[in-house]
Amino acid sequence: MIQANAYRDAMSYLTSAVNIVTTSSASGYHGFTASAVCSVTDTPPTLLVCMNKSSRSHVHFLESKILAVNVLAIQHEKISNVFASKLDSIERFKYGKWTKLETGAPILNDALVSFDCYIDKIQEIGTHTVFICPIIAINKNQQHQGLVYFNRNYHSVGQHEEMLL
Repeated sequence: MIQANAYRDAMSYLTSAVNIVTTSSASGYHGFTASAVCSVTDTPPTLLVCMNKSSRSHVHFLESKILAVNVLAIQHEKISNVFASKLDSIERFKYGKWTKLETGAPILNDALVSFDCYIDKIQEIGTHTVFICPIIAINKNQQHQGLVYFNRNYHSVGQHEEMLL
């Protein structure tokens, strides 16, 4: 049997985009930093998002049945750490500028791209909940460097602006 620590160590070599996943519920805005986000299909456009069941905001995602995936750019390392911290939801949303699209889930204004989704299917697997999320709106910005997580550190990917000129 593979031990959890060995699995986590091995998974640290799987480069992942860094995302802030958000929702809006009767109690306000909630969100967390996530790397476990991926495309399911383009017909219909659908994302898969994994969330730890022990997260304080977990119940709000289950209740609201909506979420937004905000894909972070290189300048968002600090906000990634804020949404991964023990700060409460009110304090977290003091960082960044937020708006909303169709569902009302918070969209980070300067994210590389934001996907506005409703939660269609929910599956619990071990310590996590898997959300299957059809996309109903997209907001894309004109940035060229994304934030990724590899070997327990942040890195940038993409083109530097001076290379684009």
